[in-house]
Amino acid sequence: MAREKPEAAAEAEATPELSYREQLDFLNPIAQPLASRKLTRKLLKCIRKATKHKQLRRGVKEVQKFINKGEKGITVLAGDTLPIDVYCHIPIMCEDRSLPYAYVPSKTDLGAAAGSKRPTCVILIKPHEEYQETYDECLEEVSALPLPL
Repeated sequence: MAREKPEAAAEAEATPELSYREQLDFLNPIAQPLASRKLTRKLLKCIRKATKHKQLRRGVKEVQKFINKGEKGITVLAGDTLPIDVYCHIPIMCEDRSLPYAYVPSKTDLGAAAGSKRPTCVILIKPHEEYQETYDECLEEVSALPLPL
């Protein structure tokens, strides 16, 4: 006999994904600089490629540890993470070490791009020759974003 799915899980699968504009309603106040819709797509694509080559650091503890060790890359933060105390120190660490960083609207999308069912609030994308072109494109655009005051 096949197992029946719980109704809550079935409803979660039936709900459509929120659009970029709808996700902006859930942003926290510190989500600056926010990636545009186009840049968000590029970053998520770059994360998917980095996942295949195991060139990702995922989660606050891991990202923080490797930023302190001096690892280079693009830091991508989720803009809808609450409470903000969980990761509000990461942008400051990035600025101190001249690492580019950007916020994307959804932690669910960030986790899914990294190949996980679990949402994640911070990802560090390391450079790799297999996806260097996509990485450089993202790096250029993220570096061009204005930093908050």
